[in-house]
Amino acid sequence: MKIRPIVLAALLLPGAAFAAADTNSSGAPVDPGLERAAQASERNDWTGAQAILRDAVAKSPNNAEYHNMYAYNLRKGPNPDMSLVFKHYNEALRIEPKHKGANEYLGEAYLMVNNLPKAKEQLSALDKICFLPCKEYNDLKKSIADFEAKRR
Repeated sequence: MKIRPIVLAALLLPGAAFAAADTNSSGAPVDPGLERAAQASERNDWTGAQAILRDAVAKSPNNAEYHNMYAYNLRKGPNPDMSLVFKHYNEALRIEPKHKGANEYLGEAYLMVNNLPKAKEQLSALDKICFLPCKEYNDLKKSIADFEAKRR
């Protein structure tokens, strides 16, 4: 009688392991487009990541993460079109106002165009969004401090 539960568990485990392969460490489903774009970004293939994300945004214009990562890769690439960068960060935040990454990266984009007051607005927004100081808040705070130190 005790063999049946063990056999049942053995039969279910491979399926459970297979299903887990399609999720990330937090249990959320893996987005293949974002995964390919992240791999391109890690190789500093900004143009490749931009192409993947431009298509993703066209197919799912209400996906905040697509807009956020598209703007990030535009910003990191050579000769970024900052008006396009701001457009997509702002669209990500219109869709998901408490998106930590978009708030941080928008602040960093403001530093790129020497707009310290707007970068500090994003830091303030992150201070309200993060219950405790979070990575995005700490990273933007450091970027602002570095920016201010260079201006002295």
